[in-house]
Amino acid sequence: MTAATTAATALVIVESHFGNTRTIARAVAAGLADAGVRASVLDADRAGAPPADLDLLVVGAPTHNRGLSTAGSRAAARRQGATAPAGDGGVREWLATASIPASPRVAAFDTVTAKNWLAGSAAKAIAKTLRRAGWNESAVTSFLVSSDRGLLADGEETAARAWG
Repeated sequence: MTAATTAATALVIVESHFGNTRTIARAVAAGLADAGVRASVLDADRAGAPPADLDLLVVGAPTHNRGLSTAGSRAAARRQGATAPAGDGGVREWLATASIPASPRVAAFDTVTAKNWLAGSAAKAIAKTLRRAGWNESAVTSFLVSSDRGLLADGEETAARAWG
Protein backbone atom coordinates (compact mmCIF):
# COMPACT_ATOMS: atom_id res chain seq x y z
CA MET A 1 0.00 0.00 0.00
CA THR A 2 1.42 3.39 -0.92
CA ALA A 3 0.95 6.64 0.91
CA ALA A 4 -1.48 7.74 -1.81
CA THR A 5 -3.87 4.90 -1.11
CA THR A 6 -6.45 4.90 1.62
CA ALA A 7 -6.00 2.93 4.80
CA ALA A 8 -7.17 -0.66 4.83
CA THR A 9 -10.48 -1.25 6.59
CA ALA A 10 -11.46 -4.09 8.88
CA LEU A 11 -14.69 -5.06 10.54
CA VAL A 12 -14.80 -7.25 13.63
CA ILE A 13 -18.18 -8.94 14.10
CA VAL A 14 -18.57 -10.34 17.60
CA GLU A 15 -20.99 -12.21 19.81
CA SER A 16 -20.26 -11.90 23.51
CA HIS A 17 -22.22 -13.05 26.53
CA PHE A 18 -20.15 -12.16 29.57
CA GLY A 19 -17.92 -9.51 27.92
CA ASN A 20 -14.79 -11.61 27.43
CA THR A 21 -15.22 -12.15 23.69
CA ARG A 22 -16.02 -8.45 23.20
CA THR A 23 -12.85 -7.55 25.12
CA ILE A 24 -10.88 -9.78 22.75
CA ALA A 25 -12.63 -8.22 19.73
CA ARG A 26 -11.68 -4.73 20.90
CA ALA A 27 -8.08 -5.84 21.48
CA VAL A 28 -7.93 -7.33 17.96
CA ALA A 29 -9.29 -4.06 16.55
CA ALA A 30 -6.71 -2.10 18.56
CA GLY A 31 -3.94 -4.31 17.18
CA LEU A 32 -5.20 -3.69 13.66
CA ALA A 33 -5.28 0.06 14.35
CA ASP A 34 -1.69 -0.18 15.60
CA ALA A 35 -0.84 -1.50 12.12
CA GLY A 36 -2.63 1.41 10.41
CA VAL A 37 -5.89 -0.41 9.65
CA ARG A 38 -9.19 1.38 10.26
CA ALA A 39 -11.01 -1.21 12.36
CA SER A 40 -14.42 -1.19 13.97
CA VAL A 41 -16.26 -3.68 16.18
CA LEU A 42 -19.95 -4.52 15.77
CA ASP A 43 -22.14 -6.91 17.72
CA ALA A 44 -23.51 -9.68 15.50
CA ASP A 45 -27.09 -8.97 16.57
CA ARG A 46 -26.74 -5.39 15.27
CA ALA A 47 -24.59 -6.00 12.20
CA GLY A 48 -25.89 -5.99 8.69
CA ALA A 49 -24.00 -6.83 5.55
CA PRO A 50 -20.34 -5.77 5.57
CA PRO A 51 -19.41 -2.92 3.22
CA ALA A 52 -18.33 -3.92 -0.29
CA ASP A 53 -14.93 -2.21 0.03
CA LEU A 54 -13.93 -4.08 3.20
CA ASP A 55 -10.35 -5.42 3.30
CA LEU A 56 -10.60 -7.73 6.32
CA LEU A 57 -13.51 -9.39 8.09
CA VAL A 58 -12.86 -10.85 11.53
CA VAL A 59 -15.62 -12.87 13.21
CA GLY A 60 -15.50 -13.92 16.87
CA ALA A 61 -17.74 -15.80 19.27
CA PRO A 62 -17.64 -17.71 22.54
CA THR A 63 -17.46 -21.48 22.29
CA HIS A 64 -20.65 -23.12 23.56
CA ASN A 65 -21.25 -26.86 23.47
CA ARG A 66 -18.10 -27.36 21.34
CA GLY A 67 -19.18 -24.84 18.68
CA LEU A 68 -21.19 -21.71 18.01
CA SER A 69 -23.87 -20.49 20.40
CA THR A 70 -27.45 -21.51 19.80
CA ALA A 71 -30.69 -19.95 20.99
CA GLY A 72 -30.72 -22.51 23.81
CA SER A 73 -27.14 -21.87 24.95
CA ARG A 74 -27.77 -18.12 24.86
CA ALA A 75 -30.85 -18.56 27.04
CA ALA A 76 -28.83 -20.65 29.49
CA ALA A 77 -26.13 -17.96 29.58
CA ARG A 78 -28.74 -15.28 30.29
CA ARG A 79 -30.01 -17.35 33.24
CA GLN A 80 -26.44 -17.19 34.58
CA GLY A 81 -26.40 -13.39 34.33
CA ALA A 82 -25.00 -12.95 30.82
CA THR A 83 -26.08 -10.22 28.47
CA ALA A 84 -26.35 -12.74 25.62
CA PRO A 85 -28.29 -11.56 22.57
CA ALA A 86 -31.76 -12.87 21.86
CA GLY A 87 -32.13 -16.39 20.51
CA ASP A 88 -31.76 -15.34 16.89
CA GLY A 89 -29.08 -12.69 17.29
CA GLY A 90 -25.68 -14.38 17.31
CA VAL A 91 -22.80 -15.09 14.97
CA ARG A 92 -24.41 -18.32 13.76
CA GLU A 93 -27.47 -16.41 12.54
CA TRP A 94 -25.40 -13.51 11.18
CA LEU A 95 -23.28 -15.88 9.08
CA ALA A 96 -26.46 -17.53 7.75
CA THR A 97 -28.00 -14.26 6.60
CA ALA A 98 -25.21 -11.75 5.92
CA SER A 99 -24.20 -11.10 2.35
CA ILE A 100 -20.42 -11.03 2.67
CA PRO A 101 -18.58 -9.36 -0.21
CA ALA A 102 -16.07 -11.53 -2.10
CA SER A 103 -13.17 -9.13 -1.55
CA PRO A 104 -12.16 -9.24 2.12
CA ARG A 105 -9.69 -11.55 3.74
CA VAL A 106 -11.30 -13.36 6.67
CA ALA A 107 -10.25 -14.44 10.14
CA ALA A 108 -12.04 -16.10 13.05
CA PHE A 109 -11.46 -16.27 16.77
CA ASP A 110 -13.21 -17.63 19.81
CA THR A 111 -13.00 -17.71 23.55
CA VAL A 112 -12.70 -21.15 25.12
CA THR A 113 -12.36 -22.58 28.62
CA ALA A 114 -9.78 -25.14 27.44
CA LYS A 115 -7.57 -25.46 24.39
CA ASN A 116 -8.06 -29.11 23.51
CA TRP A 117 -10.16 -31.15 21.13
CA LEU A 118 -12.77 -31.89 23.81
CA ALA A 119 -13.54 -28.19 24.27
CA GLY A 120 -14.44 -27.65 20.62
CA SER A 121 -14.08 -24.32 18.87
CA ALA A 122 -16.51 -21.67 17.71
CA ALA A 123 -13.66 -20.24 15.58
CA LYS A 124 -13.34 -23.50 13.66
CA ALA A 125 -17.12 -23.52 13.13
CA ILE A 126 -16.94 -19.95 11.81
CA ALA A 127 -14.06 -20.86 9.47
CA LYS A 128 -15.97 -23.91 8.23
CA THR A 129 -19.03 -21.76 7.47
CA LEU A 130 -16.85 -19.23 5.66
CA ARG A 131 -15.15 -22.02 3.65
CA ARG A 132 -18.55 -23.27 2.54
CA ALA A 133 -19.29 -19.73 1.34
CA GLY A 134 -16.10 -19.63 -0.74
CA TRP A 135 -13.32 -18.36 1.54
CA ASN A 136 -10.64 -21.03 1.60
CA GLU A 137 -8.07 -19.20 3.67
CA SER A 138 -8.83 -17.83 7.08
CA ALA A 139 -6.73 -17.29 10.17
CA VAL A 140 -8.20 -19.08 13.18
CA THR A 141 -7.25 -18.74 16.83
CA SER A 142 -8.62 -19.22 20.34
CA PHE A 143 -8.27 -17.15 23.49
CA LEU A 144 -8.53 -18.75 26.90
CA VAL A 145 -11.11 -17.87 29.54
CA SER A 146 -10.41 -19.09 33.06
CA SER A 147 -13.30 -21.43 33.79
CA ASP A 148 -12.97 -21.03 37.55
CA ARG A 149 -13.14 -17.22 37.50
CA GLY A 150 -14.93 -16.60 34.21
CA LEU A 151 -12.30 -14.02 33.27
CA LEU A 152 -9.80 -13.93 30.45
CA ALA A 153 -6.65 -15.86 31.32
CA ASP A 154 -3.53 -13.81 31.96
CA GLY A 155 -2.01 -12.41 28.79
CA GLU A 156 -4.92 -13.19 26.47
CA GLU A 157 -5.92 -9.57 25.85
CA THR A 158 -2.31 -8.74 24.95
CA ALA A 159 -2.16 -11.81 22.71
CA ALA A 160 -5.35 -10.68 20.95
CA ARG A 161 -3.89 -7.26 20.27
CA ALA A 162 -0.75 -8.87 18.85
CA TRP A 163 -2.86 -11.23 16.72
CA GLY A 164 -4.74 -8.21 15.30
